Amino acid sequence: MFKKLLLVAALGYTASAFALPFSSQHAMVFDEQTGRVLLEKNANDVVPIASVTKLMTAMVVLDAKLDMEEPITIDQVDVDVLKHSSSRVPVGTVLPRKSMLQLALMSSDNRAAAALARTYPGGNAAFAQAVRDKVVALDMRNTSIEEPTGLSPHNRSTATDLVKMATAASYYPEITRMSTETGELMDINGHPVQYRNTNRLVGKKGWDIQLSKTGFTREAGRCLVMRVQAAGKNVIVVLLNAKEAAARMLDAENVQRYLEGEPVFTAQSPALKAVSVSAKTKAGKRTVLQAQSQGRIKAAKKTRIR
Repeated sequence: MFKKLLLVAALGYTASAFALPFSSQHAMVFDEQTGRVLLEKNANDVVPIASVTKLMTAMVVLDAKLDMEEPITIDQVDVDVLKHSSSRVPVGTVLPRKSMLQLALMSSDNRAAAALARTYPGGNAAFAQAVRDKVVALDMRNTSIEEPTGLSPHNRSTATDLVKMATAASYYPEITRMSTETGELMDINGHPVQYRNTNRLVGKKGWDIQLSKTGFTREAGRCLVMRVQAAGKNVIVVLLNAKEAAARMLDAENVQRYLEGEPVFTAQSPALKAVSVSAKTKAGKRTVLQAQSQGRIKAAKKTRIR
């Protein structure tokens, strides 16, 4: 309780926060050790949070102390009819609850998250109430979460509140482990399927990520929440509503550079071209050279970070 009160008090103090040229429309970087906000931008605006929601879903499921080995079947009702998003977990797939949780956190699978809520004791209604109770318990006063996936634009919060949520989630060993796995090969209906982390910074050289969750919808833009260790600091990073995956990547890189005392990149910086080009996952050599010569970030637009 004392730590919670300190966190709430610290998040109310932002006057000394350094201004960084974020591409994300809303951001906050919180130093856990000092309890100070290091960086912020529009941190108290209430905005959609997309799949960052799944951190809350995971906490509520784990709080219920359910049997993690219990088999759960993906049902037709778990299919997204709001955004018609794709899933690599077919209807009829049977997996233990822990694997559904892993898919929701690591690969941000919406059907897995929906199945976790549906199979919560008392069903979706009881799950929704448990979420509301958790929001109150964490003092997330500007947060409303209506469903478990983040597909709904009515799942809304602030960067300030999401620091509280990420801090709480970091105390769950299952969440920290599953959200920072680079990938997992799973047996899906008798066939091996490789799933990967939607945050391409996880496992990348030079990064020590201890909690991670990405998000993307049209309304929310590109979102990222992480707990990162850099330059001897443990920090919570919240980035919301970047217009492109490459811009979100650049913001994260800049946070790390700031923490390590290195110059940050800007849209006019030659270093930006190098970052943007490195973010592209399938660029040919000709595309890379063209992006460097033109000084644009278009080479990174197809990077799929969610």
